Amino acid sequence: MRRKIIMTVSAAVLAAALLSGCASSDGQKASEGREAAQTQEEEPEETQGRTEPEAASEEETDSLEGPDTPAAALEDGVYTAEFDTDSGMFHVSEACDGKGTLTVENGEMVIHVSLASKNIVNLFPGLAEDAGKDGAELLEPTVDSVTYSDGITEEVYGFDIPVPALDEEFDLALIGKKGTWYDHKVSVSNPEKTEQDVHI
Repeated sequence: MRRKIIMTVSAAVLAAALLSGCASSDGQKASEGREAAQTQEEEPEETQGRTEPEAASEEETDSLEGPDTPAAALEDGVYTAEFDTDSGMFHVSEACDGKGTLTVENGEMVIHVSLASKNIVNLFPGLAEDAGKDGAELLEPTVDSVTYSDGITEEVYGFDIPVPALDEEFDLALIGKKGTWYDHKVSVSNPEKTEQDVHI
């Protein structure tokens, strides 16, 4: 009888131990499963937290340095600037060292150039075929006095020419005393603030 009781108690203890082991194992597995699930859920948030500022930074950089960003415009004022043409017969007077006076006002740019003579009587910002049309607004000359390095002074024609952009060629047609319009390409570059316009 005593042996039966001992065997029964031993079996109960063994069963309890086995159940306890399974519960512990299952509980550990469940705990590990929860921790893994939490880790998987948290990782994207942490990653997202790290990448969002980087993405924002890239977007800000693109907005500041992207190809569509226009170059900074010149501030209002008076500058000297180089005036280049595609013709040896159409150029700034040699007394002016290839430069003109660039005026910037409210973002609009106009360069005044003194030419080599009075042979060019009108200019037109555009193509020659449009210059001859009714209503075309021609640029009228001014009479400029230029002084050469040897001290000789001469009167030449000058023009106020609208400049659509710096460092880019644009169309400028001209007509001489013979009455024929010609197409040319010109550009304005390297503006430098004039001394009288520099405020200290």
